[in-house]
Amino acid sequence: MPPSQPIRATRGVRDILPPERAVWQVAEAAAAAIAERFGYQEIETPIIEPAELVERGVGESTDVVTKELYKFQDPGKRWLVLRPEGTAGAVRAYFEGHLNQGPQPARLYLMGPMFRHDRPQAGRYRQLYQFDVEAIGDDSPAYDAEVIEIAWNWFKDLGLNGVNLQLNSIGDAKCRPAYRQALLDYYRPLKDKLDADCQRRLEINPLRLLDCKTDAKYAAEAPKVTDYLCDECRAAFAEVRRLLDAAGIEYRLNPRLVRGLDYYTRTAFEFWHEAIGGAQNALGGGGRYDGLAAELGWPATPAVGFAAGLDRTVAMMHEEGIEIVAKPPADVLVVPDGPDLAVAAAEVGRISRQVRPAMVDFSDRSLKAKMRAADRFGCRWVAIFNADEARRKVVQLREMASGEQREVAWQDLPEALAS
Repeated sequence: MPPSQPIRATRGVRDILPPERAVWQVAEAAAAAIAERFGYQEIETPIIEPAELVERGVGESTDVVTKELYKFQDPGKRWLVLRPEGTAGAVRAYFEGHLNQGPQPARLYLMGPMFRHDRPQAGRYRQLYQFDVEAIGDDSPAYDAEVIEIAWNWFKDLGLNGVNLQLNSIGDAKCRPAYRQALLDYYRPLKDKLDADCQRRLEINPLRLLDCKTDAKYAAEAPKVTDYLCDECRAAFAEVRRLLDAAGIEYRLNPRLVRGLDYYTRTAFEFWHEAIGGAQNALGGGGRYDGLAAELGWPATPAVGFAAGLDRTVAMMHEEGIEIVAKPPADVLVVPDGPDLAVAAAEVGRISRQVRPAMVDFSDRSLKAKMRAADRFGCRWVAIFNADEARRKVVQLREMASGEQREVAWQDLPEALAS
């Protein structure tokens, strides 16, 4: 059979290669560090979840469910999905893992891939990565402010300067029906002018019309949700703002801001970057979701959280010129000069690894070629030896920056490399 065309990656996904991973590692480490400074503990949830968890939790009217789910049947004919977001799975784990029986709220964070069959474009991938923070089990507005502060400090720790916070309250089950009716009264006469998606959303979830790009001109004149808040929602929103003011966190009140998932109540927020604007190009966002647990069949439980896109955050680090130099793959490269030296080279590598990361060049290239490779790798030291030196159990240890070279016995390598 003739060879086929080379097999390439699936459309809408990408590889993150070692030089780029260095930037991602900085972003991930900073995310874990800030979450843990606030007392949040890491959780891992499955990439595969029951379809009904997402469909009921996220909302059947959302684009995530209607257009973007990777949905399939397993051999047992049960419908499963690749998780499109992390919150529904975290709430499920909270109850299944009996975290609801411990101290409240459960402060959790997770990082990992999410999957959405979206149209691929710059900064938007079908396998995306998120940093999620969830505080489950308490209805105090102080937790709303806390998760916002975590996100704010994460962006600050990364050195991002172009981030701004958009803040709103979208009410709750008590006051939102009146606002929903106000939206219906406003939009129904405009129905024939709306695009097909917005016409569908109008009767299912009219709040979603406020974040429609196509019909944004109508949203600008729509009723404001803040004019319809009940006393409890208004007081909670005032407390969130008071706490953010006390923390020195600047924000912009945005009465048009709604989140793209149906489970949000009261506080809603997004972090926008000036280089990519807002709407669907936010770095991340979140809010309170007090009704999600009950929607999933668990006891009604208040909660708040946020999710930030690692892909876009890393892209904005590049946009602002925040460069992270990738570390060399190892501090030491062991370079045997001659044939039949693999056993000795492997042993020198093991000795070196007692104190330093070390790799061995087992190739049959010339010594000159191996030294060029050592220079490209950026290793600090090269341990060179030939057959005679292998018998004597010594190497020529060269420091690449200075070019200084000296003979070192194998047994003395740990001390020589420890400096």
